[in-house]
Amino acid sequence: MSEKAFQDYWDHNECWGCGAKNPHGLHIKSHWSEEDSVSEWIPLERYKAGPDGFLNGGIIATLVDCHSVATAIADCYREEERGLDTEPLIWCVTASMKIDYHRPVSTSEPVNLKAKIVKREGRKITVECELYSGGKVCVRGDVLAVKVPADKWYG
Repeated sequence: MSEKAFQDYWDHNECWGCGAKNPHGLHIKSHWSEEDSVSEWIPLERYKAGPDGFLNGGIIATLVDCHSVATAIADCYREEERGLDTEPLIWCVTASMKIDYHRPVSTSEPVNLKAKIVKREGRKITVECELYSGGKVCVRGDVLAVKVPADKWYG
């Protein structure tokens, strides 16, 4: 696993889910583990759903979305054989996302994410992501990320 998280290379990123610069965000941290990317995130009770002890579905979707798009961005850099902090900046955005919730996610255990690139087609990158809690797959997501001109977002 790489030492520094993908998100820690992107000083401009203020995303609520994965932006290292957002003081109020979730601060998701993603790393390569061979061909897949992984992340571990510790939930807080304040991110609960209606019942105590379970994570809110919107928070879950954010975790899958941010981890998947960060994976797509990191993969673009890897495809160009350059570091995550090199210029010109590469950026991707979410074009679509499908989430399947299979079982509740506990707020009392770490959440683990595992994502892989399954398709590249021009600017489109399809990522499959699984979210684990208590060692079980609780959520599966498919995210379509699209590479966009970084100067349109961070110019």
